[in-house]
Amino acid sequence: MQIILVSRHLKAARTITIMPRHVVAGLALFIFLVVLTSLLFSWLSVHWRLPVVERLILSLQQQETQKTQDYLSNNLLLMATRLGELQAKVVQLDTLGERLAGVVGIKLDVVPPRKPSGAGGPYVPAPMTAAELQREIDRLAGNVEHSADDLSVLESRLLEKRVKERLLPTTLPVKNAAYGSPFGHRSDPIAGLRAMHEGIDFNAEIGTPVVVAADGVVLSAAYHAEFGNLVEVDHGEGLVSRYAHLSRVDVPAGKLVRRGEQLGAVGNTGRSTGAHLHFEVRMLGVAQNPALFLKQGSEFAQLKRR
Repeated sequence: MQIILVSRHLKAARTITIMPRHVVAGLALFIFLVVLTSLLFSWLSVHWRLPVVERLILSLQQQETQKTQDYLSNNLLLMATRLGELQAKVVQLDTLGERLAGVVGIKLDVVPPRKPSGAGGPYVPAPMTAAELQREIDRLAGNVEHSADDLSVLESRLLEKRVKERLLPTTLPVKNAAYGSPFGHRSDPIAGLRAMHEGIDFNAEIGTPVVVAADGVVLSAAYHAEFGNLVEVDHGEGLVSRYAHLSRVDVPAGKLVRRGEQLGAVGNTGRSTGAHLHFEVRMLGVAQNPALFLKQGSEFAQLKRR
């Protein structure tokens, strides 16, 4: 770019050529002067404490302080709310744990509350700081995690107990029956000699329904020379129950049966002198006293004696 200067004092016109570098240098000088002027003005304002500048700085400080206080207040409120939620959760988990422990039949390690000693004095509020709130939240979070672990143990114990209850033969196989020969030694009803009776007899009319004493799988359902029509049910872990002298069999081998499901009916088949059900419980092939299992149920106490 060229600038031509014309003056009446000059005999000829004067030409000035402006290159791009000159423009850049001018802009840089202008920006430098603006920044320098601003810094100088700011220094003079602070040094001589001009009212306008002081009010501006004070207003900015107050705004920043208010923002900081609002932020801290909101955080403290959130932390206090979280603390209250954790306290309620701990109480809820402790109460639930005590109920489950009672159901399962175990005792939890509960530290008895200490009797407070004498104390008094004026009430002076002392709100918790953010650090104190955080420590209390961390402590309660640890308590919640510990209670959750205890509940997991109780849940597994309860599940184990329910499984055992479902698999243990505790239901009377014949309802409204008379209690006949017990488990143990007796005089054989046919031979008249001392013999071992490996089950319990239930005296009832022919055709009276016979139900399974616990959940299981039918191992066999067939005729036996001594037991007559016999049903064997596997309850798992080597536990088997037997139902002998049936007049009929209502289940096939391999069937999954539930506690209280009908297996057949009372009869007088096999080596028998009259209508009754011979009920056995065996563990790993060894005969057990069925009364020890049946007594764990609520029906055995109502059983009629012959």
